Amino acid sequence: MMDWTDRHCRYFLRGFSPTVLLYTEMITAAAILRGDRQRLLAFDPEEQPVALQLGGNEPAQLAAAAAAGEEAGYCEINLNCGCPSDRVASGAFGACLMREPQLVAACVAAMRARVGVPVTVKMRIGVVERAQRESALSIADFDEGEFAALHEFVAAIAAAGCACAIVHARKAVLGGLSPKENRAIPPLRYDIVRELKSAFPTLPIIVNGGFRDTREVIDALGWSDGVMLGREAYHRPFVLAELYRALHPQATQHTVSHDALIERMASYAERELAQGTRLPAITRHMLGLYGGEPGAREYRRLLSHAARQPGSDAQLIRDAGRRGAPARCA
Repeated sequence: MMDWTDRHCRYFLRGFSPTVLLYTEMITAAAILRGDRQRLLAFDPEEQPVALQLGGNEPAQLAAAAAAGEEAGYCEINLNCGCPSDRVASGAFGACLMREPQLVAACVAAMRARVGVPVTVKMRIGVVERAQRESALSIADFDEGEFAALHEFVAAIAAAGCACAIVHARKAVLGGLSPKENRAIPPLRYDIVRELKSAFPTLPIIVNGGFRDTREVIDALGWSDGVMLGREAYHRPFVLAELYRALHPQATQHTVSHDALIERMASYAERELAQGTRLPAITRHMLGLYGGEPGAREYRRLLSHAARQPGSDAQLIRDAGRRGAPARCA
């Protein structure tokens, strides 16, 4: 979720669930080693548990970046082998790495040798090249050869010490579809992820892709070791609170309300603005708080437009909250 799950987004999402594992946006190993490491790896302690997702294809570079992430306090290092964007593929990492299981295994092994925290891999069920994109069958079907390639990839990373495989249950179309189209056109194949879990019963496998509500997640937890949510949690963050209550029915002390979340983010914004952060960098992640409720449009208008006006401060968040829907708890 590049450009989405930055530290301000993660701080906001943490307010909905105390236990959900949050992930950074993908950060390239080269950027960490050659750029502003402190800025790139910064996070608020309240975000924990939080995992660092890396992009790259060079074992030594990834190992050094992973070590920096562990030193910064991240509880997991995740290697992205699932992003299908042309920009990422041009750097020879992301989903195209699924064509090179031994290279990915070497990357995992190098990171494992440098860090004590778990090293995990985010992946797709397979990849389709540009030349195949016109064939609906090449995107929708999954033949024995493709499963053999998927098996080879997972076996390689498992042998290298991968602690968990996070599997987006779609193929990635390289060079033929935009990232947005890659999240919709290739059909979801949860059956392939289930087969993968059967083939690797001792490797934790987390399924990702298309989950919208608590029932779907609970059903998937019946056969997988976990479920990852992406854009649904971003656009409808209360789903995280709903899931927490469903999975922790005895945890009555954790109550989430609009009012409490607004005040939490206003206080956070006051601290951040004092350090030079611009208000829109924070408010842009909060637009889904009143999604689907009366008052949501006015709330979004205030946060998305008024936040850019000179002199806007954290009080704007409180004002927007008052324009939103009546407070409720989850």
